[in-house]
Amino acid sequence: MSFSPSSPPTPFANFHQPPSTPSNAVRLAAAAAVTPSTRERQGSFGGSTRVKVLKPFNTANIKILLLENVNETAVSAMRAQGYQVETHAKALSEDVLIEKIKDVHCIGIRSKTKLTKKVLDAAEKLGVIGCFCIGTNQVDLEVAAQKGIAVFNSPFSNSRSVAELVIAEIVLLSRQLGDRNNEMHQGIWSKVSANCYEIRGKTLGIVGYGHIGSQLSVLAESMGMRVIFYDVVALMPLGTSKQVTTLDELLEASDFVTLHVPETEETKNMIGEHELNCMKQGSFLINASRGTIVQIPALAKALRSGHLGGAAVDVFPKEPAANGKFFESELIGCPNTLLTPHIGGSTEEAQSMIGVEVSQALIKFINNGTSIGAVNFPEVDLRAIRDEENSIRLCYTHMNVPGVLLRITNILAEHNVDKQFSDSKGKIAYLMADISDVTPEQIQDIYRLVSETPTNIVTRVLY
Repeated sequence: MSFSPSSPPTPFANFHQPPSTPSNAVRLAAAAAVTPSTRERQGSFGGSTRVKVLKPFNTANIKILLLENVNETAVSAMRAQGYQVETHAKALSEDVLIEKIKDVHCIGIRSKTKLTKKVLDAAEKLGVIGCFCIGTNQVDLEVAAQKGIAVFNSPFSNSRSVAELVIAEIVLLSRQLGDRNNEMHQGIWSKVSANCYEIRGKTLGIVGYGHIGSQLSVLAESMGMRVIFYDVVALMPLGTSKQVTTLDELLEASDFVTLHVPETEETKNMIGEHELNCMKQGSFLINASRGTIVQIPALAKALRSGHLGGAAVDVFPKEPAANGKFFESELIGCPNTLLTPHIGGSTEEAQSMIGVEVSQALIKFINNGTSIGAVNFPEVDLRAIRDEENSIRLCYTHMNVPGVLLRITNILAEHNVDKQFSDSKGKIAYLMADISDVTPEQIQDIYRLVSETPTNIVTRVLY
């Protein structure tokens, strides 16, 4: 196949390129006829239609690299598709990662693997990235998009786990259980009630009322707490919670403040000396969102001075790349301070759900071209293709410039386009089209003409 000089090689070329000869197409069609390649879909009036289950050519050629002990639910799902799956329990060093990523079509990571421009430039065949976690700041999303690489994550699957951890930390902080536990392990018996409280009737201030914040709101109210929240958009409160108009208003009114915001330029260093001074004397701060949200020196100062009654911190500006005795922080030794190693979403239930959600998104993108849920990529999907011979799905990632759709329309003008959808995101656009009644020679021509357009980034054809 040929490419425009300005376009990078197609990441999925070796298994999405149409067969070079009609005989290959015949063999593929024959193979599909004896495998479960169709399923029935119920119609709206009780009938059913046969739909084609799309798969790339020869799934055994698709190489998947899963790092950082991605949950077994994802590993099993990928292997069930017939992909070649390589797993590693830990993140790889940059040199090893660059070598490994050269010939993989899909990579799955968690929070410690950094997919920088340097790493992505070495990924000659990479077409999709799965972040088996909430955040995607470990991936250079812009570079990935420019290369036609879609990035998926799991923003909500661990919401309950994080919310439960925060509830536990509220109780632990209010009773100073962290300090009492440390003392007991040192042989010190210190039975005290001073500055220990029930959480019933106390005010919880939630900064960021998304999936985690709203779940936490319901759990806290069930334990008798009054809940207020601050968010940059107006949201429907759950239960009897109330939204306040400014962050300072929340900080001044709350006995406990918990942070649940994404990492953005606006939220970086959101909680500093001014915000901590706004908090009530003896109140508590909990951060289970992102490590850059809180200025650690200011928090350590507020704790050591006694202005804050305690804090629970699960995320840090700099976190060790591996388990071991590597952690350093000014918060070590601060009174009534709970420090945990970024475990908010680290439960068996959450990791299992993340494995299912992200692996299904990756499989749908590889097999069907579906990009719904991608964080850096236009979100496009089409209903299932009809189970007819000589029907294909064209997936075309291209530069978002004028005139592209006219070129594609001219290329497909002599063919029966059953359905087509296109969307754009920034400089990247993505088109999917289902085309029927095409011969193997016509499929080859469509692929060649589309991939040779000057705006081409990635062209795929799925049967």
